[in-house]
Amino acid sequence: MQNFGFAGLDNVIHIGTNGKMTEVCAAMGLTNLENIDVFLDINKRNYDQYREQLAVVPGIKLISFDENENCNWQYIVIEVGDSYPLSRDELMEFLHSEKVRARRYFWPGCHRMEPYRSMRPDSVYKLDITEAVARKILVLPTGTAIGPSEVSKVCELIARKH
Repeated sequence: MQNFGFAGLDNVIHIGTNGKMTEVCAAMGLTNLENIDVFLDINKRNYDQYREQLAVVPGIKLISFDENENCNWQYIVIEVGDSYPLSRDELMEFLHSEKVRARRYFWPGCHRMEPYRSMRPDSVYKLDITEAVARKILVLPTGTAIGPSEVSKVCELIARKH
């Protein structure tokens, strides 16, 4: 269970747990609560900038948050549409080659992970909408280590490929 169910990137081989916080990590988390408003402001700033800059890129759709709800803005999720010249995986590989750590989101779908993959091997054929969405979703970098210039670089790289 030390690998949390993973055997390499995006390859889930058994049920794992994400309970890996040590006492030192917990203490750091409690200390970080003192700055939660700063973190939320930075995440919101990054989200707003991504939304503005990606709005003009055909085939890229930022998954929006409901601004009337409380949110931590911690994920920048895009959908790579059919009108974009690269697939989601091709875009991810390109961003990785440019040192941008984008990740597939909800990938693989739970039905493709063990033990569900073995229990219901036919589910891949029954969840066609899940499959279609999962093939298009990508998460972009954000957080306190990402500033306006980094967001601009990521958006420019994505726009360059169109």
